[in-house]
Amino acid sequence: MSDESLVKQGVAKGTSMGGAVLLVTVGVLEFFQGISAIAKDDVIVVGIEYTYQFDVTTWGWIHLVLGVIVAAVGVALFTGATWARVGAMVLCALSIFVNFLWLPYYPVWAITIIALNAVVIWAVATWNPEVI
Repeated sequence: MSDESLVKQGVAKGTSMGGAVLLVTVGVLEFFQGISAIAKDDVIVVGIEYTYQFDVTTWGWIHLVLGVIVAAVGVALFTGATWARVGAMVLCALSIFVNFLWLPYYPVWAITIIALNAVVIWAVATWNPEVI
């Protein structure tokens, strides 16, 4: 294997481990964001009418469930298991979709999560645990 390929795999492995940490962190934050929305906290302000608008409580349950699943797969991603890598990519894609629909509520947060999910997808798709 070439030196360039080894460097690429090293970066992908490091980014994947960072992605696992990010997934756990995002999962916990989404969990608390869901609790906040379910409790009808004043932090979430409903703005203009939006095509994909749900009730804030519905969004809360979506974020709560997604947060628990994302955190669990993030913990499993530390092992490098194939199912955890595939699950991380699927959940990141789902999280991108959910956060796109969440844009009217918290645009900066949603865009940040979308970008982080894209990084995690790249890292997990590029990483081959058998090489290093």
